[in-house]
Amino acid sequence: MSNSKIWLSSPHMGGNEQKYVQEAFDTNWVAPLGPNVSGFEQDLENYLGEAVHVGALSSGTAALHLALILLGVKNGDEVICQSMTFSASANPIVYLGATPIFIDSEPETWNMCPVALEQAIQDRIAKGKKPKAIIGVHLYGMAFKVDEITAIADKYEIPLVEDSAEALGSTYKGRKCGTFGNLSILSFNGNKIITTSGGGAIVTKTLEQKNKAVFLSTQARDNAPHYQHSEIGYNYRMSNICAGIGRGQMEVLDQHIALRRAMHRFYVDLFKNIPGVTVFSEPNSDYFSNHWLSCVVIDTTKANGVTSEMMRLALEKVNIECRPLWKPMHLQPVFSDCLYFGHTVAENLFTNGLCLPSGSNLSENDRNSISNAIQSVFRV
Repeated sequence: MSNSKIWLSSPHMGGNEQKYVQEAFDTNWVAPLGPNVSGFEQDLENYLGEAVHVGALSSGTAALHLALILLGVKNGDEVICQSMTFSASANPIVYLGATPIFIDSEPETWNMCPVALEQAIQDRIAKGKKPKAIIGVHLYGMAFKVDEITAIADKYEIPLVEDSAEALGSTYKGRKCGTFGNLSILSFNGNKIITTSGGGAIVTKTLEQKNKAVFLSTQARDNAPHYQHSEIGYNYRMSNICAGIGRGQMEVLDQHIALRRAMHRFYVDLFKNIPGVTVFSEPNSDYFSNHWLSCVVIDTTKANGVTSEMMRLALEKVNIECRPLWKPMHLQPVFSDCLYFGHTVAENLFTNGLCLPSGSNLSENDRNSISNAIQSVFRV
């Protein structure tokens, strides 16, 4: 047993974060603007490698909220959202008085099912409630079926918001996640592939959209010598201190991705001779996942009766953190009255799936402890 806890996904500093933060202190740039903010935004724009503009914000949730505002979502509207995701993907819909319409997953990428998506759109249009936006999520770093989802969005002329909170560095057909949506969002929460302690970003196609998002994120203050406000604003801008951490993290992003992908390969090798366990992996060469979290699904009938919860509890006893997959939003009490389209793919994944320790800072001793604990569960 390891004396120290093995976390699911803990922050991993690269070394130069403190340099950027110290520069902010030395120059007294500690407000929600400054050279680190603009520098971090430029770093992200360069990394994404497309004609995009990035606004650094206080969280990915804030970015999603502003994205929906930019698309004109209002009270009484409906917004389609992937059901299998963290609640932050759906909550901003409700912030605006709109109603979420939830969509099941498909089994290859665990993301929004294109068939169920089109059924939902057709149903809502037939009832006079054409959805105002679609929120697609790249779950655990795996891109959704980009070609199919974007084709449906284009067909019905519904803007796509790309929730790439978990997928910085992942690609689909060689193109970075975070560049496919009409608007996209990123997250730099403490457990993400890189972190700013807390933080996020909105990714826009035009400078005008970025400027509007930044304007709204800084309390929508009009251009006047006094404090004047013609619109409702929000306190959503990233601080120069947090952006300094982000600048240092960008220097090691590719290294962190390589280490996360190495953890995924570790699990593939670990489970290759254990029956009934499937490691979540890319369905084909079009996909490149950062493997933010490595996940497994357990077929209890083939795994000698072992369930995902049995495995979670066994690892918890030896101080190894594991978590169930995201509980689908349509099963959450707060969204129990919302419409849902699809079958039981997301529900079955939640019932039988587990997220395993995936951090880029896990040591060889950590991996040995994980291996021994899992082999003990399955009596290998």
